[in-house]
Amino acid sequence: MPRFFFPSLALAAMLAVPAVAQKFAVINMQRAVLETAEIKKAAADLEAKYRPQQQEIERRTKELQQIQEKIQNNPKITPQESAELQAEGQRKQRALQRLTEDLQADVDRERTDILNKGGQRMTGVVAKLAQEKGLDVVIEAGNAIFVKPAMDITSDAIAAYDKQYPLK
Repeated sequence: MPRFFFPSLALAAMLAVPAVAQKFAVINMQRAVLETAEIKKAAADLEAKYRPQQQEIERRTKELQQIQEKIQNNPKITPQESAELQAEGQRKQRALQRLTEDLQADVDRERTDILNKGGQRMTGVVAKLAQEKGLDVVIEAGNAIFVKPAMDITSDAIAAYDKQYPLK
């Protein structure tokens, strides 16, 4: 004998189970991590650390522009000089590209490490905050369609993080 599923019976069975009251809250985890004092300081330190390399990239970019201008704006340039300048420009372009890629890789690696550490710490802070507030569930705000502002604990999480991990 085939079994049939009756959705209305399943729904009735679920409704017969007493509902447990749960307290929910939401958090914008990205904002929470990025707005901590520790991450703001780390971002400023990262920018300062790599500023000399960025300035070197800007200097080399200007050199390339000057070579291009010499080729384009000098009507008296010989084909030999033009070829030499183009070859020099290509060498400098390759060097600049390597420098740019290396800088980007270094910055990305460090930024990822910083954010991962901050994210792990924030997860612990949010768990502790949820316990203190008697929350049963904390949901990422980006997954919610509508949230009352009173349910958002992002600012509370930032304050708790800054208190637990003060700047040194």
